[in-house]
Amino acid sequence: MNVLFLTAEAVPFVKTGGLADVAGSLPKQLVNLGADVRVVLPLYSTIDESYRSKMEKITEFYVDLDWKHQYAGVYGLDFDGVKYYFIDNMEYFDRDHPYGFDDDAERFIFYSKACTLLGKEINFKPDIIHSNDWHTAMVNVFVNDYRRGDSYYDDIRTLFTIHNLKYQGVFDSDNLRLAGLDGAYFNENDLKFYDAINFMKGGIIHATAVNTVSENYAREIHYPFYGEGLDGIIRQYDYKLSGIVNGIDYDEWNPEADKLIDQNFGKNSIEKKVLNKIALQESYGLPKREDVPMIGLVSRLNEMKGMDLVRYILDELLQEDIQFVLLGTGDYTYEEMFKYFAWKYPDKMASRIYFGGAEAHKIYAASDFYLMPSISEPCGISQLIAMRYGTLPIVREAGGLKDTVIPYNEYTGEGTGYSFSNINAHELLFTIKNAINIYNNQKENHNRLVKNAMSQDIDWKMSARKYLDLYEDIKA
Repeated sequence: MNVLFLTAEAVPFVKTGGLADVAGSLPKQLVNLGADVRVVLPLYSTIDESYRSKMEKITEFYVDLDWKHQYAGVYGLDFDGVKYYFIDNMEYFDRDHPYGFDDDAERFIFYSKACTLLGKEINFKPDIIHSNDWHTAMVNVFVNDYRRGDSYYDDIRTLFTIHNLKYQGVFDSDNLRLAGLDGAYFNENDLKFYDAINFMKGGIIHATAVNTVSENYAREIHYPFYGEGLDGIIRQYDYKLSGIVNGIDYDEWNPEADKLIDQNFGKNSIEKKVLNKIALQESYGLPKREDVPMIGLVSRLNEMKGMDLVRYILDELLQEDIQFVLLGTGDYTYEEMFKYFAWKYPDKMASRIYFGGAEAHKIYAASDFYLMPSISEPCGISQLIAMRYGTLPIVREAGGLKDTVIPYNEYTGEGTGYSFSNINAHELLFTIKNAINIYNNQKENHNRLVKNAMSQDIDWKMSARKYLDLYEDIKA
């Protein structure tokens, strides 16, 4: 199985969101399962010199964008058992961050065209070209377009993965000419989206198969609330849509070997976990108490992460005998809210308005509960990490949160966390209060849930097998 895996970001080279985690972990597991996976990235100037210095120039070719004849250098790097290719063009990728520029349409049309042509240039014939999110969605359009005059593309199949439907790559229709596509593509059953063109829409329509990063999210996006204006297209092409939930990297997230936490522990030594809580209380200036339930939150602070729900109930929640630790940045209004409550309740609330990777590990290890009341969450990775560290997630049943967190059942003892279904602040509050009550008064039940959570099989191996099966289905 030969796979060309296309992404705009991947850990450890460049990261802005969850796509980078997937692109950094999934190809590695696919290679372990015997697939020949080549990962392609733009050669951003922000990629650390420690990686750039090890890259070798393999070839160069040119990409036509309307009247422009643009250089595309190809640099190779073998890293963690995976072959990476980096597409070089200073005009497009010498920027201080990956995207958010006025010429993003041109930049990613160039990148998508270069990716589509790359296989021929490096003498690699893929069975599957696997594109991710709007940045590489146009590859699916180009493959179909090139099929008409180039037999190289006849038996290549394409998979398009939607990591977040909210970001679609909607640009001025003049970019069709830049892409070298004729006016026939500007119609309602193709790239046209109101008076613009929509890269993600093109990806959905032209790919052989489409998947999202959880089964529940694949269902949710059929409806207007989650469909972001593309629910009609999703329903139309439902026959090629599926969901595969993300995993986590068990090497990076392993409480038994994690060098960033204060005390290692495992499923059979859960009693040591509390030492992480004491260490975090000390470093965050909270009263040192083993018995107090600690709620952790590591997140971007925005509306879709459910911060309005937290805002409505935080004052009432902090009347309880709890500690709440927050790490994250985002919208100013939420940053100020958390600063205010940390000032008002210094013995109960610690707010760290920045992002620190090492501190995230410490919070996952120290907390008893992990708060994730997202309005929309295509998959979510934090709840998986929390469970791995014996920290029970409290989630809203949205997207992948519903697929991955089994709500506590007081009659059977089953569960790996707590959940609520409606976008309702007091439903969130009552769910947290119930979790606190069980922690305080039913220690045996709480400990059983912790053990259940830590026993979940949520590493990338399981997801990679499903992707391999999907590749086989597409190829057949």
